[in-house]
Amino acid sequence: MTKPGPPLIAILALMCVIAGSLSLSHTAFCESPDPYAAARQRMVLRQLKARDISDPKVLKVMGTVGRHLFVRPGLASQAYADHPLPIEEGQTISQPYIVALMTQILDIQSGEKVLEIGTGSGYQAAVLSHFTDQAWSIEIRKTLAQSAAKRLETLGYGNVKVKHGDGYFGWPEYAPFDAIMITAAANHVPPLLMEQLKMGGRLLIPLGSTTYYQTLTKITKTPKGNEVEHLLGVVFVPMVGKILED
Repeated sequence: MTKPGPPLIAILALMCVIAGSLSLSHTAFCESPDPYAAARQRMVLRQLKARDISDPKVLKVMGTVGRHLFVRPGLASQAYADHPLPIEEGQTISQPYIVALMTQILDIQSGEKVLEIGTGSGYQAAVLSHFTDQAWSIEIRKTLAQSAAKRLETLGYGNVKVKHGDGYFGWPEYAPFDAIMITAAANHVPPLLMEQLKMGGRLLIPLGSTTYYQTLTKITKTPKGNEVEHLLGVVFVPMVGKILED
């Protein structure tokens, strides 16, 4: 009678040990599978592709970036559900559809300079970083800015520069920007952000009442004036800081 050999899992474990001793850290069979991969793909198919998200790259990126890494550990199981989730400082991480939609609307091309106002957990910034290596993000809450910067760096999104500050003033050192995304509600467009927008650039903002709901609004800067498109109703947390004084 033939004696059975060692189980496959034991063989793979031994191979990983050998690979580690040889510094083969990227050996495919040693990598832990992503437990949220299936949920992420369902999200892409049912929440994005089934609606109006048609840009192939947006769909690919949304199926790549791990949203569960940007939410509280206790909410990871809900990371790919069709709704926003609370994060620290009383803020939220937008639902996947809104993140995908805003990214698709801005249509960021490789090499373009993009500024995000309202870093939050860093999820939207991580998505944007797949479209260009020139991404900046401003967060007015110091704790969120610091944790998001650390999270993005740890996860390999080092091409995103995060700053603690009031997004109302933008980031003039790196202006002008091809695209500016504001991920907090405002009742008017901060004039300094329009000044920092390149001619032909696009600004996207949830515009309207900061108490109830807003209209996602796209503004394109042209030589003949600003072209304004009112897209759809949304609900975002309010932008704070200097904007409340105007």
